[in-house]
Amino acid sequence: MCAVRYRPQRARHSHDDAPDTSEGFKKLAALPEGPERQAHSERLVEAWLPMAHRLAAKYRNRGETLEDLEQVAALGLVKAVDRYDPAHGTPFVPFAVPTIVGEIRRHFRDHTWDVHVPRRTQELRNKVRASVKELNTGADGRTPGIERIAEHSGLSEEDVKAGMEALESFSSLSLDASPNGSDDLSLVDALGSTEPGFESVVAREAVKPCLRELPERQRKVLYLRFFRDMTQSSIGAELGISQMHVSRLLSRTCQEVRRRVEREHPTGAGHRPAA
Repeated sequence: MCAVRYRPQRARHSHDDAPDTSEGFKKLAALPEGPERQAHSERLVEAWLPMAHRLAAKYRNRGETLEDLEQVAALGLVKAVDRYDPAHGTPFVPFAVPTIVGEIRRHFRDHTWDVHVPRRTQELRNKVRASVKELNTGADGRTPGIERIAEHSGLSEEDVKAGMEALESFSSLSLDASPNGSDDLSLVDALGSTEPGFESVVAREAVKPCLRELPERQRKVLYLRFFRDMTQSSIGAELGISQMHVSRLLSRTCQEVRRRVEREHPTGAGHRPAA
């Protein structure tokens, strides 16, 4: 009968940043609120800080500095130490890691977008990005189509479109940035501007029907004043009436035209009619 050789069980790897603080947490749980408990909690946080920094390092190169990520991870560690209860029998690491990682992800979700994006859109972006990464394994490196991404992720095609739009919305460019790497052009050069003549076109079109319905003398007074740029005295001399009469005609006619335009085009109220 041959002897049976048993392979010794391999010991689990222990990280250098996982100190034995079981007694420390028991003591913390027994301390009442006060300076002593606060000081003991800070010592526990300091002991586990290397682990928090290691978790933060996994999220580097995503638009945030490592120093900022380490601060966010440290905040998550403080929350984990404060909430951990050794009486539940769960080791500290399985409790602390989700708390720290959740704090880091929440930081990315709430503070690193240049433009506020709804949480659901951010989640769609993450799902689409993950699906594209998993599907984009071909040699051509082409991005899979919307239908393929929807089938892989379980999202609707509309949700996939929203997620793909959000992929390019994480950060914004300065208006002084060059779109094609050229120093001669910037994004601000491609922006349109409000055409001041548009409002005049709308006003003129709204006034035309009203002008056609005016008596001949009132139309001529408006024409001479606004199209021929004649003074009231000159208009009065040409029509054989006084300057005061011309002034009253102009005032009454403009008010009449304005009332008609505002009555027929309520949304245009406030714009002065132009002849």
